[in-house]
Amino acid sequence: MSQLLALSGLLATLALAGFAGVTLWLLSRPRARMAALMPAPHWLIAAAGGSAIWCLGVEAFGPGSAQAMLGRALRNITWLGWLGATFWNARAPMSPPQRLILSLLMTICAVAAIGGGASFLRAVPQAGWMAPGLTIAAMITASGGLLLVDSGVRHGSAGLRMPVLAVAGGFAMLWAYELNVQLIGALTAAPATTLILLLPAAALLILPTFIVAAMDIGRERMRLSRTAATRTILLLGAAAYLVLIGLTGAVARLVGGDYGELAQGLFLLFALGAGGLLFLSSRARAWLSVMISKHFFEHRYDYRAEWMRFTATLGQAAESEDSTNLHRRVAKALAELTGSPGALLMLPDAHGAFRVADDWRWPGGGDEAAELPLRCAFVFQETQHIADLDAIRRAGADAVDELALPNWLIEDLRVWVAVPVLHFGRMLALVVLHRPAVSRALDWEDLDVLRIAGQQAASYLAESQSQAALSEAKRFDEFNRRFAFIMHDIKNLASQLSLLARNAERHADKPEFRADMVETLKLSAGRLTSLLARLSPRERSKPAEAARTFVEPVLSDIAAQMRPRAPLVLGCEPGLAAWADAAGLRQIVEQLASNAIDASPEGSPVQLIAAREAGRVRIDILDLGAGMTRAFMRDELFKPFVSTKEGGFGLGAFEALQLAQAMGGTIDVMSEPGKGSRFTVWLPAAGENCASDAGNEWMKVG
Repeated sequence: MSQLLALSGLLATLALAGFAGVTLWLLSRPRARMAALMPAPHWLIAAAGGSAIWCLGVEAFGPGSAQAMLGRALRNITWLGWLGATFWNARAPMSPPQRLILSLLMTICAVAAIGGGASFLRAVPQAGWMAPGLTIAAMITASGGLLLVDSGVRHGSAGLRMPVLAVAGGFAMLWAYELNVQLIGALTAAPATTLILLLPAAALLILPTFIVAAMDIGRERMRLSRTAATRTILLLGAAAYLVLIGLTGAVARLVGGDYGELAQGLFLLFALGAGGLLFLSSRARAWLSVMISKHFFEHRYDYRAEWMRFTATLGQAAESEDSTNLHRRVAKALAELTGSPGALLMLPDAHGAFRVADDWRWPGGGDEAAELPLRCAFVFQETQHIADLDAIRRAGADAVDELALPNWLIEDLRVWVAVPVLHFGRMLALVVLHRPAVSRALDWEDLDVLRIAGQQAASYLAESQSQAALSEAKRFDEFNRRFAFIMHDIKNLASQLSLLARNAERHADKPEFRADMVETLKLSAGRLTSLLARLSPRERSKPAEAARTFVEPVLSDIAAQMRPRAPLVLGCEPGLAAWADAAGLRQIVEQLASNAIDASPEGSPVQLIAAREAGRVRIDILDLGAGMTRAFMRDELFKPFVSTKEGGFGLGAFEALQLAQAMGGTIDVMSEPGKGSRFTVWLPAAGENCASDAGNEWMKVG
């Protein structure tokens, strides 16, 4: 006990020094600056000074002395004055009952202070007779002060800074502590010495609130999170339970007999039963959650926490069976938001009626035959109505007919709420929520949360549908792209065969022409076969294989194929080889040669010249046609579906460039209007020339 007395004295000295220092610091603060932070800053200075006077009595005479109680009466006067001036004003006055309570408390404190002060001035040893009266006055003041703190915080919390509210919380904490001490003393007929000696420690705990309240911080309103508030409520409940056990034991000792052990046993059984019920019964936990949300919080939902969980559920990675399916995640997110144990998600079929597409923890998995008729879906979409099935069942047949609800929704009592998932006025899905363990009627807050959550979920569903449509469109685009190239090649073959048919009318009796015609038909048939193969998706996936390809045979075949259309002048460096795909090289030169023939006047030759230059293979396709402007070559030449020819597809140059770049090469163009064009194909070279006589004449007419 001596150690506890020494500790109490040390704590009282620290509290006295602290409150005295805070009082002087507050007096030195600019009044205008403090007035901008809180109403009536002079009352905060008075409250700090009153606390210092009380700490002086505690430090000099002990926390349980009549002198300390006298200081407490003066302290309570300043605290009550601060409460009245801070939480109420002329624009928001106190109610008559509150004003009466404050006046009575101030009067009681003033009478106690005057009586105690007069006795103390006459003779200090005789001050002890005032102790019972001061104790009763302190109990009344503490009880009334707690009522004023509660009503004041609820009345003025919307417009006050959190540090100012913390000062009121500190007052309430110390008043509750003192009231508890005095009640224990009154019930046990013996002072709670340990708790009384620890009063200076409680005073030190509230000292920082005075400092923070006068500092320029915390202008924004602060709130405890719902999780922290719930845990605080549970801790307070546990503390109240322990205090109740202590008071019951004290009463049992006063009455006498073995009632103490009986009371302890009853309390133990009650605690075990309540704990077991909460642990084993989901219904009991749901009921407790509803009661806490209903009676302790301004709003039913912790919007920040719920929205973060809702968004995380919708966008979570594939880590569980629920995360692999967006439809299931949407059902889960809406169900968890309202505490529902399961949900169905219905999607429209080809005819517009909604059917069950997926579920989350719905007993039995949902009836696949369950259907939402087209008329009902239209009503949900037009009215954007969230259907509370319990309210509709109570309203009767008229409400059912108004929404055109199917019988299975009404008859299945597990169905609690139907939430339309709307995106820009179009209903993408309908989520049916299972009845929670503790059923409740929906209020405006539930409806608002479900409506905005449904819109958020609709954005995810719309994005998923857009991605699926985009993927399908890409597949069609790939097919159309290939088909466009095929059509371009077919057009070239059709032109070649038409020319062959016209020449056959004049030269069919010539053996040389018949031989060329047969060769041309074979080549055309081969080209058509390869074109059909290119339409296959599997063929598109096969990558071209580059190899050492001799250029001259490729050019010779092209010259022979083009002979019926126009003469080609062919020149190739002997043994010239390119590192390229033979079919791709043939297609490049064939496309460019065909374009050159189309652009040239009838009978004008087209030249194909190939040589090795700067370590690469260079193939020139030259014509004496109309030529092209620089703007056309820069902006339109290699773009698909842009052509200068009537009925042209505009794909020849584009496809040739794509093929050349795929083989590590490129295509250059030089042209002038009226002077013809030269297309130069550059490809990687493959090895040295096979012939050593580079000076031989290598020009010939194809």
